[in-house]
Amino acid sequence: MSDFRIGHGYDVHRLVKDRRLILGGVEIPYPQGLLGHSDADVLTHSIMDSLLGAAALGDIGHLFPDSDAAWEGADSLALAQKVSNLLYENGWKIGNIDATILAQAPKMAPHIPRMREKIAVALGVSIDRISVKATTEEGLGFTGEGLGIAAHAVSLIFKT
Repeated sequence: MSDFRIGHGYDVHRLVKDRRLILGGVEIPYPQGLLGHSDADVLTHSIMDSLLGAAALGDIGHLFPDSDAAWEGADSLALAQKVSNLLYENGWKIGNIDATILAQAPKMAPHIPRMREKIAVALGVSIDRISVKATTEEGLGFTGEGLGIAAHAVSLIFKT
């Protein structure tokens, strides 16, 4: 029997003016973007943390600290590819990923197919292993008030 593990990831960033909104590697037209050291892609960040957590390999803050200028403005999909390579080097394969974006606006549905595609390519898996959903929070909390965007991800990995 194979060794299976499950990991959970969560990330949140504040919405600000004069930043691009990148989620799942897709630039979404919106008057605000997410503030962060890298491209602040909360979806990809939550996915990376879920994978690293499942493999007990730390988190993205440990691997790509915001105190390191090398990661300033980094493309999160490129970082996800590094995480995927680290998993494979440690004998792990990705089973599947299920992620949810929490945002009052903008509407995510038109962008989700491209997000899934880009994430799958970055991680080296087929698109049918990547699920991305989105929900509002009915105007409640910081995401509901439009102050930020958050994402949760759960991943299943197994030993090769």
